Amino acid sequence: MRTTVVITGGTDGLGKGLALHYLRQGARVIAVGSTPAKGEALLAEAARLSADGRAVFLPCDLTSVRAARELVTTIESTCPSVDKLVLCAQRYRLFGPRTVTAEGFEHSFALAYLSRYILSHGLRHALESAPRPVIMNVGTPGTPLGRIRWDDLQLETGYSGTRATLQSFRANDLLGVAFGAVHPETPVRYVGYNPGVVATGMPEHLPQPLRTLTKAAFALFATSVSKAVVPMARLLDEPPGEPFTAYRTSRRLALKGAAFDRDAALRMHRLTEQAVDPARWPPPAGPAT
Repeated sequence: MRTTVVITGGTDGLGKGLALHYLRQGARVIAVGSTPAKGEALLAEAARLSADGRAVFLPCDLTSVRAARELVTTIESTCPSVDKLVLCAQRYRLFGPRTVTAEGFEHSFALAYLSRYILSHGLRHALESAPRPVIMNVGTPGTPLGRIRWDDLQLETGYSGTRATLQSFRANDLLGVAFGAVHPETPVRYVGYNPGVVATGMPEHLPQPLRTLTKAAFALFATSVSKAVVPMARLLDEPPGEPFTAYRTSRRLALKGAAFDRDAALRMHRLTEQAVDPARWPPPAGPAT
């Protein structure tokens, strides 16, 4: 049976690099992104690889809880199983004022954390139908920066883009810990993955002159996407046996300290479960008759 790989942020940067890697390997790849032009570009590259029949682009606004849930339904309706789920979608908003989604969530919290929570738990059954299911959550495990603001998860006070971004990364560390704790019998292996500094399009989201400085630093120190996907694919193809592991490139991290605290992870899970309760967003009303 052909391997199915679902990648959020799959039309750019590391996500696109992994998508092309698995298309070359003969897998079916479902790339999720918010920009149709980038999706069309990926499909064009797939066609040049003679893999156009195995590449699917699904547009989705992953800042929306409802849209993320609809994405789960779409994938489940078209795939009998999902072998690998790679969570890469991120759009850095390190500067500027606080913004909230239409559903009232702070932007970074919604895109970089809530969407990953919904897809991780929502696609669990599809993953469990695969022989060696694995989720890879791409972030910054092992980096001692940022913290969870338990009394103000939406950062209504004291907001900064950097603070919001780092909180989303710390929340994803806890998501990985909690996944195995709340699904103790699942065969799904959850990997938190820090790729290090990779030459992606991230600097384009920065203001000048920081954009130019960051591009220069990337040129000197960053790993190319083609090299960065190699250890990622190795872990995805041969996932560790433990329910949750964390890596920085090829180095396995010790699961200790506040970043991987089980009680904090379960607390975050409960708070998130309440926040994304489907009852808060009933289906849109149909046309009046």
